[in-house]
Amino acid sequence: MSELLSSLGARYMQLALVEVLLLAGLSALLGPWIVLRRRAFFAHAAATVTFPGLVVAAALALPAAPLAAACAVAYALLVARSERGDDDAVTGLLLVGALAVGAVLASDVARSGAGVDRLLFGTLVALTPADIALSAATLVIAGLAQAARGRAWLLRGFDPAASGSLGAGSRRHDGLLLVVIALGVVAALAAVGSLLASVLLVVPAATARLLRDDLGGLRRLTGMLAAGEGIAALAIAQRLDVAVGAVLAVLAGAVFALIAAATAPRAIRVRPA
Repeated sequence: MSELLSSLGARYMQLALVEVLLLAGLSALLGPWIVLRRRAFFAHAAATVTFPGLVVAAALALPAAPLAAACAVAYALLVARSERGDDDAVTGLLLVGALAVGAVLASDVARSGAGVDRLLFGTLVALTPADIALSAATLVIAGLAQAARGRAWLLRGFDPAASGSLGAGSRRHDGLLLVVIALGVVAALAAVGSLLASVLLVVPAATARLLRDDLGGLRRLTGMLAAGEGIAALAIAQRLDVAVGAVLAVLAGAVFALIAAATAPRAIRVRPA
């Protein structure tokens, strides 16, 4: 940790720390909805379908965010319009297809294979002010959407059948949630890449869900876990000179596994006969 503190004088580390905190805020806002509404696979798929767009943007020297957002939002709208939006088989095929198309574009068409690892796994130590601005703007959008439609998302999640009589039955509410999750995924791409973008949005919330049942507590604990794991990953990566995204994925997974193991006996004891 001392090496991390000593390196904070470098601008790239300052940007990385700010990005971690912004993404932790996004995780606190969106992560609980992803977990409670069972949208973890969607979040991972929304990140992966951006891979072809990222390859094209890198090959043509275009800004990556607009093309990635177009891919992710298009997928979100497709899921929102589908009568079977939870069809994991179709989503799995789309995941494989997106990776295959991206790989073909990178190796045979765009000839940008050298940057594929960064597109897939991101980097927290080569961020730009534009990346920070994108994350900040997405955090504001997520906050506004939460304030406007949070009650409807909650009602739709717990009782879809009764939500219509309470004014929250429109599928547009679900569509907005999917679009906001897709935008959150896009904001995380520069830091952790298309394969790991769901790590910050899903795993801290899944970990917090093992400990908290109330939405407010779940949101606060998710934010703290995301921030703590992100900062710890920065320190470990700085010490070992390895990719931050990979360290973050391993660390977040390890924390989840430890808490799951620690809480499993309690869950067994309180299980009704």
